[in-house]
Amino acid sequence: MGTKAYKPGVKGTGNTTVSEAGANLSGMTTRTVPKTGRIARIITTTELLTAGWRRGEIRASSQRGDLQTVRRGVYADGAHARKLLSLKGGDELLAIGAAAALTGAGRSAAVSHQSAAYLHNIDLVGRRNRTVHLTRPIGADRHAPAGIRLHCAELPAEHVTSTLGLHVTTAARTVVDLARTLPFRAGVVAADSALRRRLATRDELRSVLTFCSRWPGAAGAAEVIAFADQRSESALESIARVVFRDQGLPPPRLQALVGHDDDVARVDFLWDEYRTVVEVDGALKYTDPLRARAQLERDSWLRSLGYEVVHFTWEEITTMPELVALKIRAAFRRGALLAAAYEATG
Repeated sequence: MGTKAYKPGVKGTGNTTVSEAGANLSGMTTRTVPKTGRIARIITTTELLTAGWRRGEIRASSQRGDLQTVRRGVYADGAHARKLLSLKGGDELLAIGAAAALTGAGRSAAVSHQSAAYLHNIDLVGRRNRTVHLTRPIGADRHAPAGIRLHCAELPAEHVTSTLGLHVTTAARTVVDLARTLPFRAGVVAADSALRRRLATRDELRSVLTFCSRWPGAAGAAEVIAFADQRSESALESIARVVFRDQGLPPPRLQALVGHDDDVARVDFLWDEYRTVVEVDGALKYTDPLRARAQLERDSWLRSLGYEVVHFTWEEITTMPELVALKIRAAFRRGALLAAAYEATG
């Protein structure tokens, strides 16, 4: 029996020809990533298969860069992802979006806690890790892939909003969740930040707290909300207020105006009774010669008005609270003498 000749591009052998393979590959290049409504069109393998993609197409698109692998089983549109990754924090946004897609957040779950704080631009204390926090209703499966932490709690509709195509706990719910689960200091930083940036009102925080009043950590969250103050202009100022409280110092006035007529200065903290001003400074004030000189001139002017002026750095506030309190009390003593002298000559 003669052997049937095999020619590339000729059908009838039951095998895929070179031309057919080329045609299939060409077809793959025309594929566009489905619009999912998520940031960077994040999509799961399951969703791609449901949309009619074949596993070979997914692999080929990933190799070409049409698809960007975000984590196992989750992809993003390559062009969108590369643009996002070129921005500061873009990698974290992709990680949050991928975790939400992988666990089904959006149907019954929401990005929450530290991850929601990141999306809302609420200040957090400490170094950020890449764990993605999601909240699911009570009774839902708590199993989560590596790098994802699932919380189980009630999620009423009014506690959820939408950001960048993601279901996210509202700023108020996020603050209460953080205040329930983190140390007091970290809760205050988050609450002050949300109030200062007008992401949430005090009434909104209280409303969420009322809903969560029987949950673990609710008492601590109530203490945080009562202490929170939108006048704290930075995380450092928020932490400083907690240090003053913990060290038994009387509460100061925040962002107080000192001076007379049109010649006034706004100071971080002021104790009127002791004529004492406390300023908390970031490193920039010490590395920028112009700012450092301006600060010295300002301090000299405040002292000429009869005020004690004390400065503290981030390191002092966060690691040496007893020393901070000791220096402030010493300033109180000097300030009280100045106050008495002013009163005697007044």
